[in-house]
Amino acid sequence: MASILEIKGLEKRYASGHVALHGVDLSIEEGEILALLGPNGAGKTTLISIVCGLVMPSAGQVSVGGFDIRREYRRARALIGLVPQEIALEPFETVWNVVRFSRGLFGKGRDDAHLEDVLRSLSLWDKRDAQVRELSGGMKRRVLIAKALAHEPRILFLDEPTAGVDVELRRSMWEVVEGLRARGVTIILTTHYIEEAEEIADRIAVIAKGEILLVEDKARLMDRMGQKELRIELHEPITALPARFAEKGLELIDEGRAILFRYDTRGPRTGIASLLTDLAAEGIVLRDIATRQSSLEEIFVGLVTEEQT
Repeated sequence: MASILEIKGLEKRYASGHVALHGVDLSIEEGEILALLGPNGAGKTTLISIVCGLVMPSAGQVSVGGFDIRREYRRARALIGLVPQEIALEPFETVWNVVRFSRGLFGKGRDDAHLEDVLRSLSLWDKRDAQVRELSGGMKRRVLIAKALAHEPRILFLDEPTAGVDVELRRSMWEVVEGLRARGVTIILTTHYIEEAEEIADRIAVIAKGEILLVEDKARLMDRMGQKELRIELHEPITALPARFAEKGLELIDEGRAILFRYDTRGPRTGIASLLTDLAAEGIVLRDIATRQSSLEEIFVGLVTEEQT
């Protein structure tokens, strides 16, 4: 699949000496959903702002759909829709006028059918004649998404799109995102709800201190870096584990009613079979066992913590 966004050697240095981005390389394929994860101050918003032409880079190249963002700014920017973190809308304007005006800014001809489709997909059609000031915070954020989609972009940046949005609205927003992906729109999102990235993203990019730590297929990343836990529930609680298990890294939990065993799925052997045999030999009777895969959040925290140490 062809790349729609190419970033090479991107840097941003401020007059104060602060380096917000350092040597960022990133290639994003058309039609994929990329989750850009990183702690506060990692450079996520700076990166998005440069691609969208809001901030000038200090060095490096960015092309959108083959158009350089500096030499061919208008053509590149016309391919991008941006949903920023901050809700900045004209409070006394109607929802309909907000999205219609946004379409006109990009030189697109009038298309009321398209705007209606966008508003309906975001459950905003019934609010089309309402003034922005009359809307809830979640609805205002939906208007931002509608505004970004008004000119039919090929890339949509979602910078913390579900901040302050209730669970129901958040779920319906992701349904809209899936619909956009089905139509070939490329989605780049930042989010603090890492479970959302785990559920919806195709690839994960992790950024910290202005540098990209990794870019990898989500499933491959979780398989490569994730650990599994085996939770062993006991028929009767025990006060301590036998000494022979000290080297196995077992943890007694739930006031002695369960044992936790962590293992690496990449190893030639998990050690589960021998562990269960040894427990039986000690007369420890099992009631139930269950496994759990490490979450994307745990992997992310581990990567960022390692980078900061």
